[in-house]
Amino acid sequence: MNWQKEKKRFACAWAGMRTAIKEEEHLRVHIALAVVAIAAAAVARISKWEWLILLLTVGSVITLELINTAIERVVNLMTTDFHPLAKAAKDIAAAAVLFAAIVAVAIGIIIFLPYMIDK
Repeated sequence: MNWQKEKKRFACAWAGMRTAIKEEEHLRVHIALAVVAIAAAAVARISKWEWLILLLTVGSVITLELINTAIERVVNLMTTDFHPLAKAAKDIAAAAVLFAAIVAVAIGIIIFLPYMIDK
């Protein structure tokens, strides 16, 4: 393994993350909500399995938002004209994020509700 190439790849990936955070409001919202959920989990002292589920859920939403952003950028690069397939690609990618976010809310309720009721 060439560590210099790996270091450059990591730097490129991190640059992509910085660009997405800087330019994508929805990603910043997802990250802010993830921080709130993680802080609430720390305060509630959730179990190890709940941590695993929470982190996988947060990771899935943020990952899908990054993929959605990449798809939108590629579609915008390919055409500035309206095309039904371009619209469908963007809408479907956005739907994936929406679905993951809805599932994340449901998982959050399932994890946190018992801790809120017990208090």
